[in-house]
Amino acid sequence: MNNIKFANPVKILFGKGMIPEINKEIPKNKKVMILYGGGSIKKNGVYDQVKTALFEYHWVEFSGLEANPHYETCTKAVKKIRAEKVDFLLAVGGGSVIDATKFIAAAACYQGDAWDLMIEKAPIDAALPFGTVLTLPATGSEMNMGFVITKAATQEKLAMDSFHTLPQFSVLDPETTFTLPPVQTANGIIDTFVHITEQYLTYNQHALVQDYFAEALLKVLVEEGHKVLQQPHNYDIRANLMWASTWALNNWISQGVVADWATHIIGHELTAFHGIDHGKTLAIVLPGVLKRERTKKADKIIQMGKNVFGITEGTRDELIDKTIDTMEKFFNSLGIQTHLSDYGVDESTISKIALRMKERNWILGENQDIDYTAVAEILHDRI
Repeated sequence: MNNIKFANPVKILFGKGMIPEINKEIPKNKKVMILYGGGSIKKNGVYDQVKTALFEYHWVEFSGLEANPHYETCTKAVKKIRAEKVDFLLAVGGGSVIDATKFIAAAACYQGDAWDLMIEKAPIDAALPFGTVLTLPATGSEMNMGFVITKAATQEKLAMDSFHTLPQFSVLDPETTFTLPPVQTANGIIDTFVHITEQYLTYNQHALVQDYFAEALLKVLVEEGHKVLQQPHNYDIRANLMWASTWALNNWISQGVVADWATHIIGHELTAFHGIDHGKTLAIVLPGVLKRERTKKADKIIQMGKNVFGITEGTRDELIDKTIDTMEKFFNSLGIQTHLSDYGVDESTISKIALRMKERNWILGENQDIDYTAVAEILHDRI
């Protein structure tokens, strides 16, 4: 295990009826902006709960943040923040709304072209304070510093993080997820699953706490993922999935170990070029990455097969094959297709993605052995 320096100061307010608690977390002298997406929070009652909690505040709102938040939309929010002299943000929605709010919080404190923050031409030195009310567990953004933004004009989807973009608090009420469409629930489960495997399915780093914690979270997803689509209003199931999603990417299981992230980076390009749901891109790409890296990841794939899926019989190659196949069937059981042809993606998109990897000189994976040619091979395998 590697040396660790770690702090996560995000305050979590978890459980039913916790939304009113935001009244105790935001200073009363702050002017608040509520940020949200397409309006589902007005249908499920979350908007009204938030509005009631803010009865003592002067607040404004900004809506229309996309499922893969656009830089262009975020800059409109920044203009409104400056015009209205807003000094506290409240993200109400899923990971995309929270990601957008993180970028907006940083962009509001930056005087140049805010895309500079995403392409690392400028450091993130400050951000407006913000909290979150989570309604779609998936990204873990409610308890980490990372965010992903798409620039529609250039079809770029990039990730960034900063200690300045940690939420001050996050409200997690599982009841807010009862009315999620099945596909969003499934996407969230897969996003959570892949967050865990990107930190766990590498090589043996003698980090037993991280390994066993990761396996416990994966088992929760497998056990509860099969139930939630049949019992969408089961509080305990929803609570387990929401809590697992948060812990999958609050940086605890990544401490002291080397992570992968190739699947996410390749998946981002599929969304940028084709608009495929983030969770679906991960379900497509992960089996391909594991097949290509099977020799170097062999011990951990076999370990996951045994400790998560109960796969114990066969040769090493058979155990690896069975584990990857079982994982892909789990994705399918959630109603998610796992091949590029299922989404109308052809050779031209693979070529564009490989070229972008080459132009950026990106080498992916925990072993830094997945170059642009390997990315093309992985995607060809997934047609």
